[in-house]
Amino acid sequence: MTKILSIGTALPSFRHSQEEILHFMQQVFDLDLASQRKLKYLYKNSGISTRYSVIPDYGRPMSEWKFFPAGESLEPFPSLESRMNQYNRFAAALSVDAIRNCLSHTRTKPEDLTHLITVSCTGMSAPGLDLQVMDLMELSRSINRSSINFMGCYAALHGLKQAAAICKSDPEARVMVVCTELCTLHFQKTPTIDNITASMLFADGSAAVLVANDESEKGVEVKGFYSEVIPKGKKDMSWELSSSGFLMTLSGYVPELIETDFGPLLERALMKYSLKYEDIDAWCIHPGGKRILQAVEKSLNLEPTALEAGYGVLDKYGNLSSPSVLFVLKSMLDRGAQGNILTAAFGPGLTMETCWLEAASR
Repeated sequence: MTKILSIGTALPSFRHSQEEILHFMQQVFDLDLASQRKLKYLYKNSGISTRYSVIPDYGRPMSEWKFFPAGESLEPFPSLESRMNQYNRFAAALSVDAIRNCLSHTRTKPEDLTHLITVSCTGMSAPGLDLQVMDLMELSRSINRSSINFMGCYAALHGLKQAAAICKSDPEARVMVVCTELCTLHFQKTPTIDNITASMLFADGSAAVLVANDESEKGVEVKGFYSEVIPKGKKDMSWELSSSGFLMTLSGYVPELIETDFGPLLERALMKYSLKYEDIDAWCIHPGGKRILQAVEKSLNLEPTALEAGYGVLDKYGNLSSPSVLFVLKSMLDRGAQGNILTAAFGPGLTMETCWLEAASR
């Protein structure tokens, strides 16, 4: 029986209120008065109170900026190389913090881990995050390593799927999946709708999940996976490299796609899982934004409290990309969620990934 034995999380040092971030954006986006009022309205109604970043600048006066040049033009604008330097400086340590937090709730020790899967879409190098984590934690040099890159917000469920497959083929496996994203490194100053949306939503953080076949420890059983790609949304959510960092496309059409297509996809997923809609006891949905959560509510005709944990994570942390759904799941389990949990996340493609979990009473 493959189970999630524990989930751990970690956050960077700098916690910024949404008001502080708005002030930063008002300084550096070249907007007229009407557009500034619209920006203020969007931030006020984002459903986000605070976000975390490895960059202190978003919550400090211009004279104290460390990463961005101290001037409204932000010139010379940080290059991709400078952003990746920051990623290499912070991502591994944050990943280790999440893994240690995860292991602190189990009897598993670092030396017991047989597999390490790192998940990230906000930084890449070779040697990469997997080897950096291995070195910092002094893991076995023969540990099996895999990296899942550039899959976006649904990648945690893909990592969990790979971990479950490993455990199915190797009963002795103990797989650590760690999802780490430093989204705020990739701020873009040109005030396009995509850049404005990204700057309003995304944040930094890490989540780790331990997966194993262990009858001696309580955990959440991993029952199955189902995903689909919605080709008509291929251009509405994307993530590309540029010389000045990674460029996000996040169309306002995405919530409409989810509202239209998630319900039918869920029907097909439940058919594969041999479940009925009424068999689902709890909903763990990636909080990609307030409109995403609202779209899922409308698509499934859910009660207002059904996605409470997702709204709570969005409010406290913003959209962390791949770690977000694990933050939501941890919040739900900490509150005592039981029974069949339908987990879902969305990403480039447009990809809709679901997972069926079963949590016994604790």
